[in-house]
Amino acid sequence: MKEDYFKWYSPNLNRDTEMLVFGHSGYPVILFPTSMGSYYENKDMGLIESARWYLEQGLIQIFCPDSIDKDSFYNKHIHPVHRIENHDWYDKMICHEIVEKVRFNTTSGKVVMAGCSFGGFHAANFAFRHPGYVSHLFSMSGIFNIKSYLDGFHNDTVFYHTPDDFLPGFNDYQLWNMDIALGTSNWDICFDANLKMSKLLSEKNMHHWLDIRQDKLHDWPLWKEMFPHYLSRIKFS
Repeated sequence: MKEDYFKWYSPNLNRDTEMLVFGHSGYPVILFPTSMGSYYENKDMGLIESARWYLEQGLIQIFCPDSIDKDSFYNKHIHPVHRIENHDWYDKMICHEIVEKVRFNTTSGKVVMAGCSFGGFHAANFAFRHPGYVSHLFSMSGIFNIKSYLDGFHNDTVFYHTPDDFLPGFNDYQLWNMDIALGTSNWDICFDANLKMSKLLSEKNMHHWLDIRQDKLHDWPLWKEMFPHYLSRIKFS
């Protein structure tokens, strides 16, 4: 299984950033880490290994960018306006420095967005904000509202990074072309968040799969079960 390490200066973040890439060819999958996780977390926790068959067959390439959660939502030492500004720059970095460079690796011109827990938020937020770039969304135990991380602060930037808020009034036709899997469990701490998002999507007539697994904790064994299953939804030919 091919593995490559990349480090570059990000003009959007105004600092160096890092990323691991797995696989030698195939459909690009952007896979975010969990809360404050690093670019190597998904490898260390076995999520990459769960997708080994797809990688070795050349069906997918997985791109694992670093997070900046410690400088955005989890940085209580700065004002919330700067937390959400930092996240907005991260969104721009993912879009312009990664997605726009790899999306034409396949003829669709689109990528898969995926992540677990807070990574599920990053995946869903990007997919819903930029549906023209995203063919599939695989959110595993994700959340869809970040206002609790901002101490009651609210502005337009917060609104447009909160899928629960902006999605009801957002009507880009590409949203209805996206394959969406919301993975959760009846024991998942994010169970209610996924039920709420599923209801929102249903109200917009957006086809999706609310995948509720039974008696599984909000943890890596659940996500390692889900991830290869969701990858089978991609049309590789």
